[in-house]
Amino acid sequence: MTHPYWNDWYFSWGWFLWFGFIFLMFSSIGNWGYTYRAHQKYGDVPRKDAFDILAARYARGEISREEYGQMKSEIAKP
Repeated sequence: MTHPYWNDWYFSWGWFLWFGFIFLMFSSIGNWGYTYRAHQKYGDVPRKDAFDILAARYARGEISREEYGQMKSEIAKP
């Protein structure tokens, strides 16, 4: 007497169900990897610190050399 679950239906369609499960697992892992890399590359805008902003203002000519030196020393104070 054979077990009721081990019949011809299981052997004929069981591989298809396992193939679908494995395909879903690999596609989920691939999708996670792609979105993780995409968000790392494009997700965050690089932050500018105070020295970068000050240097940009000095380069545009908005502040003089003396003001630049004074502001730089004030920013560097702990």
